[in-house]
Amino acid sequence: MKIYNTLTKKKEEFIPNTPKQVKMYACGPTVYNYFHIGNARPFVFFDVVRRYFEYRGFAVTYVQNITDIDDKIINKAIEDNSTFQEVAKKYITAFKEDTEKLGIREPDFQPKASEVIGDIIKLIKQLESQGFAYEVDGDVYFFVESFKGYGNLSGKNIDEQKAGARIEANTSKKHPGDFTLWKKAKPGEPVWGSPWGEGRPGWHSECVILSQKYLKATNFDIHGGGVDLVFPHHENENAQAEALSGKPLANYWMHNGFINIEGEKMSKSLNNFFTARDILKEYDSEAIRFFFLSKHYRSPIDFNREIIQESETAVNNFYTALKAIEFKEDEFSGSYSDIILEKEQAFTEAMDDDFNTAKAISVLFDLTKIVRSTKEKMNIRQEAGDLLVKLGKVLGFFADLETKLSNDLGSLSEKLLQLLIDVRLEAKQSKNWSLSDMIRDGLLKEGIQLLDSKEGTKWEKK
Repeated sequence: MKIYNTLTKKKEEFIPNTPKQVKMYACGPTVYNYFHIGNARPFVFFDVVRRYFEYRGFAVTYVQNITDIDDKIINKAIEDNSTFQEVAKKYITAFKEDTEKLGIREPDFQPKASEVIGDIIKLIKQLESQGFAYEVDGDVYFFVESFKGYGNLSGKNIDEQKAGARIEANTSKKHPGDFTLWKKAKPGEPVWGSPWGEGRPGWHSECVILSQKYLKATNFDIHGGGVDLVFPHHENENAQAEALSGKPLANYWMHNGFINIEGEKMSKSLNNFFTARDILKEYDSEAIRFFFLSKHYRSPIDFNREIIQESETAVNNFYTALKAIEFKEDEFSGSYSDIILEKEQAFTEAMDDDFNTAKAISVLFDLTKIVRSTKEKMNIRQEAGDLLVKLGKVLGFFADLETKLSNDLGSLSEKLLQLLIDVRLEAKQSKNWSLSDMIRDGLLKEGIQLLDSKEGTKWEKK
């Protein structure tokens, strides 16, 4: 298995610290609003990474943090005349609701930044005592020139750095790139006591503490997030950890690409975003998942409703194929034929090559064609159906398989539907095409698709 490592800028063979075990950390949400569809991409992708490792026989420990104390949360609380705790609680609930709808499994641990303030203070004290941090009038900064490896992850030269995202220009700093570890208390903000006076932690220390604490390791296997986090957040995380331990915080750093709107990064600051909550009202969650996974995770994706509609059609084709063979889960107990084993191998090869989900999805298409092929023997079609579901679940599809394969609308509804089908048949026989089309199109709008064949008209839920 090979993974592209942002730290080394190349694909590398994946060798975990402990054989057949993976310790993985991915940055979670800052809970001041509903997360947008761009934020959803890493949540979905690292859910798939976890699933695939499990499919390959690894024991996975997956940690994802929740940032519940931050400038944006405080500003939202002021705007809503609320408290930071109330804002965080509201959007943590919303985050969990929306990720569940997206078919994302809960991480093994999902701790909040506010739960480890004491641990963060200890980390900062240790950095200060070893000369990596300094205090100025109640604020504490990491001195980037004290750590020789600063810039290794992002490739940025510290001499060229200027004040950037979440780095405030400050003439009291020793270097413009020095980042805040502890912020002096400001009026109306939440504060905690510390050796430097009342204040609160900066953004970049929480992930160091939460990852090491819950993964029980100062150096673990995989750290993930969106490409926008490479600098400054992940660079600053790694600097703190490696300065103290001599090893990078994680051996492999994985970053997914942006979702763009008309060529621009989707973001709240540009006001060109759609929340996942709103998109889930329009499209099935599996269509959104397909949309993300149909491109390699490191590639940018252009958000386009037409593409999501195409994704929805593609996912529906999986279910249509399974219905054609009257597929029932857990009924297949035999071994796969060679033609089916080849598909499983192709899927594994795709995913082993830096989690190439786009290529893996093409294997699902191949299996779908076999399932639908009337030229193939039924046992081969059944095997293909079984593998389609097995591999599809690795990518997070087929979570509600039984319901989606069921055509049960209730006895009265089915009788009324059959009546409409019979009326449409009479309309076709009398060449009343407008009435025939009106019934077909009307049912389609209600989620019922009619399938005409020589044997008659069947229907399925779309």
